[in-house]
Parts: sequence; C-alpha cells; structure tokens
Amino acid sequence: MSSSIYDKLGGDAGVRTLVDRFYDLMDVLPEAKEIRALHPPDLKDSREKLYLFLSGWMGGPPLFTQKFGHPRLRARHLPFVIGNSERDQWLLCMRQALSETSLPLLTRQQLEGSFSQLADHMRNKDE
Repeated sequence: MSSSIYDKLGGDAGVRTLVDRFYDLMDVLPEAKEIRALHPPDLKDSREKLYLFLSGWMGGPPLFTQKFGHPRLRARHLPFVIGNSERDQWLLCMRQALSETSLPLLTRQQLEGSFSQLADHMRNKDE
C-alpha cells in the first residue's frame, strides 16, 4: 500500500515545515528578491494559504478547497507578473526546502517535477 506525498512528508507537521522553510528561504536568498517582492511584507497569510493548498495537493485533507473553494491557481496569480525569472526563483526556494526534508530521493525528484510543471503553468508574462 503506497502512502501519499502528504504522509511521506510527515502529514500536517511536515507540510507546515516545508512551507515555513520555503518562505524563510524566500525571505533571505538574494536570488529570490524578485519573487519575494511580489509578496506582502508579512508572509503569515502567504504561508497559511500555501500550507492549505499543499495539504490537499499532496494527498492530505483538502483544506484550501474547504476554506476558499477551487484553487484556480492560474486565475489567482494573474494579478502578478510571473515570467521565467519569477518561476525559477520560486522553484529555487522550493527545491532547497525539499532538499532539507527526509523524503526519499526518488520521491523528492518526482515532487520537484510536479512543482516545476505547476510553476511553469503560473507564468503569464510573454518572453
């Protein structure tokens, strides 16, 4: 019986840890300054929304959907200019955060691939 990414990551606590590390990295990495500038000064709400989304996206409870309805990720991100640079900065932070988890290498690589597809889909800037 295979478990979900949510379970492999450690459930609720694992998702929260990943999200917190992701935003901690975004806050300090000079290479992520453009993507950080798209966020409000206080990252509390951003952290919470990503946690809620990832919970369901990774196979856990669909918390985001329960609270806000369908994620409509692309539509929710349209107010922000997202090009290759912003996508790459987001992925830099997420890949680093993932590298610090205890996920098996193959699982982490598969998850990185899924995040890459998702981040690429968010691009809305002609380049």
